Amino acid sequence: VQLVESGGGMVQPGGSLRLSCAASGSIYSNYRMGWFRQAPGKEREGVSCINRSTGSTYYADSVKGRFTISRDSATNTLYLQMNGLKPEDTAMYFCAAGGGCSGSRVRGVYYWGQGTQVTVSS
Repeated sequence: VQLVESGGGMVQPGGSLRLSCAASGSIYSNYRMGWFRQAPGKEREGVSCINRSTGSTYYADSVKGRFTISRDSATNTLYLQMNGLKPEDTAMYFCAAGGGCSGSRVRGVYYWGQGTQVTVSS
């Protein structure tokens, strides 16, 4: 297993969660990484992407100002800090590694994590 997510759960509206994605060293060093999400009956949406070389970050309009993507090179871990969660953020969240960032989407995904469920409900 190359990408392992954790940190999902159930939270009330307005709450926070931090997702983690532990990557193998080769993936972390050689690929751009980011987060997607998919709600039931909807297409998979690129939430955020980070450019490993420049540190540039990109976000979907729906999460801008509330979510923050970051990485820790010491542990080969990608994070997604999610604040101000809304019921519409409810989805399965996936970590992905690929060839680049096309806005908030990882382009040319080579590796997917297994996903972690986030549920925002009162």
